[in-house]
Amino acid sequence: MIQNMCIPSGELVIIFRVKGRFKFFQSLQFRIMIILVLIGIVPSIIIENGIVSSYEDRAVSLRSFNVKNQCDILCNQLIGENYLNNQDSVSINSQLVLLSSVYSGRVLIVDADFKVIKDTYDLDVGKTIISEEVVRCFKGQETNRYDKKNSYIEIVVPIRNVDKDDKVVQGVMMVSVSTSEIVSSIVILRQKGMLLLMIITILVLVFGFVLSKILMRPFAQVTKAIEEITDGYQDENISVPDYTETELITDAFNKMLGRVKSLDRSRQEFVSNVSHELKTPLASMKVLADSLVNQDNVPVELYQEFMQDITEEIDRENKIITDLLSLVKMDKKASDLNIEMVNINDLLELILKRLKPIAATKQIELILDSFRPVNAEIDEVKLTLALSNLVENAIKYNHSGGWVRVSLNADHKYFYVTIADSGIGIPEESIDHIFERFYRVDKSHSREIGGTGLGLAITRSSVLMHHGAIKVYSKEEEGTTFSVRIPLTYIN
Repeated sequence: MIQNMCIPSGELVIIFRVKGRFKFFQSLQFRIMIILVLIGIVPSIIIENGIVSSYEDRAVSLRSFNVKNQCDILCNQLIGENYLNNQDSVSINSQLVLLSSVYSGRVLIVDADFKVIKDTYDLDVGKTIISEEVVRCFKGQETNRYDKKNSYIEIVVPIRNVDKDDKVVQGVMMVSVSTSEIVSSIVILRQKGMLLLMIITILVLVFGFVLSKILMRPFAQVTKAIEEITDGYQDENISVPDYTETELITDAFNKMLGRVKSLDRSRQEFVSNVSHELKTPLASMKVLADSLVNQDNVPVELYQEFMQDITEEIDRENKIITDLLSLVKMDKKASDLNIEMVNINDLLELILKRLKPIAATKQIELILDSFRPVNAEIDEVKLTLALSNLVENAIKYNHSGGWVRVSLNADHKYFYVTIADSGIGIPEESIDHIFERFYRVDKSHSREIGGTGLGLAITRSSVLMHHGAIKVYSKEEEGTTFSVRIPLTYIN
């Protein structure tokens, strides 16, 4: 059972709003805005981190340098007052306490036996301390380490007589200095940086939205103009020359619009011509038939004459329908082609043999020039129809006693068929239209020789189905030359 589903109007509005917002996130305007935001914010974040990191490195380096200088001075005083053997020096002890309090740190003095003889915290005096830093320091290597996680600087310096250039290490001074002030300054810097970053982000978002909207305005104008043409509000070419891209888009659209208009005109002309061409023989037959019906005791001769005219009109109607069906088949996909290897020399000889009786009635000489044997992959039926139309037209639109020359040549990729005649030629203004359906250069003359105006359209469709090309060169009263190029190997 199928049940009708009804969506409330409120839910429908919400659905459309959600779809509209999602569509905005897929738009070029949103992406331009994101790019502008990234260009504005990412460098700001990098600069902020760089400034904070640079400040931290500079502050730690400066504090380490100051503490190291103090330690070097104290080490000289320790040696001078033999503090490693006697820790009763009031001045040294006060300076050690002062150093510890100024830098919120701790100072330890270790003698040559690795015993702590002085601790400003009075916690480890008398204890033995054997650490990697102390051992290396007794070997003459100073240590300066910054523990960022615990916020302190550890400096280990050897105690030796620098004035006498004594390289013997008599003891070690270990100093731990707090960096809480530096950390507090960094926190303040980061807070101010985040505030500034938020301001920059808001400004960039607003600026990015406005700028992206301004940048996208020409594209919106293009869209609006196309919609107006689509809805039928205007029928003119559009022009949005704001950007090179919009100009290219509008130019391409105008070309497409011109092509669509041309196709629409061609469709209307085709329908009109088909209607006219099919109605004309019917009208003639009706007039002839009504003449016979409305007359009593029609002479046999007149009756036969009228029936002969009716028969000719029926043949003409049949030819138009046959050509239309052929054209419809040509309009189908190329997969309908029956491709096989064919000898083109034999094909042209057969075409000329079939048309020789028609040429004889006008005393037209048919000439075939084959420069080399040619075998190609073609649909024999369709290409025969195309070439036959060209040769037949060359015969029909020729002067009595003229000539038609068919030439065949080939290279490694294509074969070429040229049909030249000594006929009446084609006016220059008509050359671009001769492949259109039902187009006739001289309608009265075409009617006399039985043309339907579909032959060249059929020929062009057949050539294009073979991925070939056809060109025409003509001058009035000097003849016409059609040149056909077809690939030797058919490729889907």
